[in-house]
Amino acid sequence: MVEFDVPQMMTEEMARLIPAHRNYINFLLAEGKLKSYALAADRSGLWAIFVAENEFEVLEMIAKMPLADFLTPYIKELMFHNSAEQVLQFSLN
Repeated sequence: MVEFDVPQMMTEEMARLIPAHRNYINFLLAEGKLKSYALAADRSGLWAIFVAENEFEVLEMIAKMPLADFLTPYIKELMFHNSAEQVLQFSLN
């Protein structure tokens, strides 16, 4: 899991990079490399659950984020991550 500190002030450059950043996040979600992504309502923090073999792989994904230069990441290795989507999934077939 990565907790990011987000700058207090939004700059023009940051605002310009948001669409590319969202596209990259959507790509990681579609590829299964990112399980969840959440931004605090006051934009003070950002949380992401990555799927990776090691911290280096997570750092590589973070480095490719268009907003990487503006975010300060704090990486915590999780023992597990449960979500409602994983529990009691029934097939209608």
